[in-house]
Amino acid sequence: MIPASQIARFQSAAPFWLSLLMIPLAWLSATRGGPWVFALPLFSWGLFSLLDTLTGLYEENADLETTEDQLFWYRLITIVWFPIQVGVLGWLIWYVPGAEHLSWPEKLMVFFGMGVVSGTTGIVYSHELMHQSDKLERWLGDLLMASVLYGHFRSEHLLVHHRYVGTPRDAVTARYNEGFHRFFARVLRQSHSSAFAAEKTMLARKDLPWHHRSNPFWRYWTLEIAFLLAALAIGGWAGLALFLWQAFVAIWQLELVNYVEHYGLTRKHLGEGRYEHVLPRHSWNATHRASNWLLINLQRHSDHHYKPRRRFPLLQTYPKDEAPQLPHGYPVMTFLAMIPPLWRRRMNPRVRAWRRQFYPEIDDWTPYKQATNPLPR
Repeated sequence: MIPASQIARFQSAAPFWLSLLMIPLAWLSATRGGPWVFALPLFSWGLFSLLDTLTGLYEENADLETTEDQLFWYRLITIVWFPIQVGVLGWLIWYVPGAEHLSWPEKLMVFFGMGVVSGTTGIVYSHELMHQSDKLERWLGDLLMASVLYGHFRSEHLLVHHRYVGTPRDAVTARYNEGFHRFFARVLRQSHSSAFAAEKTMLARKDLPWHHRSNPFWRYWTLEIAFLLAALAIGGWAGLALFLWQAFVAIWQLELVNYVEHYGLTRKHLGEGRYEHVLPRHSWNATHRASNWLLINLQRHSDHHYKPRRRFPLLQTYPKDEAPQLPHGYPVMTFLAMIPPLWRRRMNPRVRAWRRQFYPEIDDWTPYKQATNPLPR
């Protein structure tokens, strides 16, 4: 166990600040062009995959008695990230449309890289912030999601995913043998409507209509419109188009991670719409050190579902007999997910082994694979 006194040091938090290296890379990609336009994807996917190999696994757990004050340096990077990201995004929208040294394919690649920043770092930090009770942190989380036009993710994640993960009601639990591209199209259709329905249901319990001002969708829509108008004002129609492109890339990154996190893992149906409680076995985990730096311990996903408000430095890892482990960190696994035959070859045997390990009593997996079990009550 890592003692709280060691966790509190800046040296311990410093690896989680490596995301700041994306900022000069974004500047270089826009001002230099050429091979530099590939810098951001190579940094986040390539470099951290290589570092995973070099740095090995990270299986130590932090002392859970660590206080909020001792987590200052970890919280700070998530709090300062929004102004940094929106500043870089705004500058790119202003600079790139009129950059004569960049061809249009290069401009698209620069904003592809910006989408990687918004998705790999911005959305992951937003995910951390939206789970906290502090109002500033929740606002920063909403602002980060609005910058990629995916504000409803907070409602979908908190009210649907965490409650119904591993059941047919959760859109982002990827089904066994479901390729990512089919999953992505399905989630884009279902996640917004399921999030809105969840908020509408909560308001109805208070005898309030869906259009009541307390519905957070008003906030989501207002912030998203503000970002669209700002992009148009700063960069014109070209800037708006590039802004939309980075938003799409960020959403694609988010749903790639969602796909990997729960692929093929389902909760046991106990009958009459009742399901077992969420357990560590219902999330894929990765203990690879470097990619956990990049993704602020998101790969310790089982513990996140166990304690959703637990801050990322305190997330615990689990042994293989309690939680399934991925063969690689998320950067490699999301790459494999883009090629369904490779993904199935790597992951389907692991899902079948998981079934034998945890649910040897289930003979017919067809309702689980096809999500035809009764919806949870």
